[in-house]
Order: sequence, then C-alpha cells, then structure tokens
Amino acid sequence: MKVRLLVVDDELGIQEMIQRHFRFLGFEVDCANNGEQALGIMAKARYDIVISDIMMPVMDGPEMLRVIRRLYPMTHVIMMTGYVTMDNALTCMRLGADTLVFKPLEDMGTLEKAVADAVEHIQHWLGLLKELQSMKPPTI
Repeated sequence: MKVRLLVVDDELGIQEMIQRHFRFLGFEVDCANNGEQALGIMAKARYDIVISDIMMPVMDGPEMLRVIRRLYPMTHVIMMTGYVTMDNALTCMRLGADTLVFKPLEDMGTLEKAVADAVEHIQHWLGLLKELQSMKPPTI
C-alpha cells in the first residue's frame, strides 16, 4: 500500500524538509501553504495522513482539522507547532488530531513515529476489511 501524505505549512523550508524526508522513505508527498489550499487539494485526491502546522495565514490548522474531521473522518491528522502551549495541545486533542509534534523538527524521529503509528492503524483496519470481504455470507 502506497501511503499518501499532505504536508501543510506556511514555511516553505519546513514543507521541503518533511517532503524530502518522507519521499526518501517511500511515501507519496504533496504540500500546501495553508488549510484552505490543503482542503482544495484534498477535494481532488485521497490522502491517508495530513501533517499540518497550527499557525498559518488564510486558514489555520485547527480550522482545517475541523473540516477534515467532518469531510474525511478516516484521514489521520498530525499537528505541529512551534507555539507550545496547553491551549494549542488541548485544541488539537479536542478537535480529534491523532497527535501533536513540537517544532523545531531537529530530529525527525518523533514525526516519523507519528506517521508510522498512523500507517499501522490504517493497515490494521485494511486487514480487517479484507478479512470481512473474504467471509462467506451466512446462509439462511
């Protein structure tokens, strides 16, 4: 299964760093500059995981997360922030983010683990669905 990631951040350097890292690991990766642009991209293609900054112009991460949870409930969302506050963490948790990763991303290990956890969850459910499809319907 080829996992598709969408990286949403208004900082081009962070977008490029995350995109390069996960493409090297074999993921398909696209980028957006803000939540509004990300939702436009998501309307045209399916993404398994969204990695998004919280603070962005036009549409911030929490507002985008609200829409993703409503329109794409199976998409895993990993939020990132350099503004580490209890309010940011609680907002992400309340809106249904899978996890929150703190910037700066000097070590990609934390983000890599968050993505690996999301992939494991996706594969688990795909396995259950495949098993369900292979079952014979009950005879009456």
